[in-house]
Amino acid sequence: MNMTEDAEAQRLGTVPAHDTRAAAATEVRRGVISLARRLRLERAEAGLTALELSVLGHLHRRGPLTPGELATAERVQPQSLTRTLAALETASLVSREPDPADGRRSLLAITEYGQAALRTEMEQRDAWLSAAMAAELSTTEIGLLRLAGPLLERLAAANP
Repeated sequence: MNMTEDAEAQRLGTVPAHDTRAAAATEVRRGVISLARRLRLERAEAGLTALELSVLGHLHRRGPLTPGELATAERVQPQSLTRTLAALETASLVSREPDPADGRRSLLAITEYGQAALRTEMEQRDAWLSAAMAAELSTTEIGLLRLAGPLLERLAAANP
């Protein structure tokens, strides 16, 4: 329902807008959590940790970032990333350079090896998800999920 339909539903005494949004939120949360759990199960046992993958993903999508910017993106304290960033550097998955705008800071960037590692991880889970979608969903449902992907990303970044 859009806002006009919500108002009309409230006026007519049908489902209150808050209840509709709350029910939708519950359904989306349950679906996202279930899918996230399943996608974690589809990862290689000896692969990168979830936090390492997330950091590589941020660097892949957004380009070089400071450790503080990565911590903000991960919603953790910068000190919480110290071990993860050191492991990624040791594995040559990220490189660290001085920030040209502020020599006191450093910028982390994903390396070609990091790009390859991230791509391998994504391809493995995308293959499972593609097969599951083909087996379980109609063409229309797959189209709806394609529309939902960017919406879910927007919600994940929201700060209401």
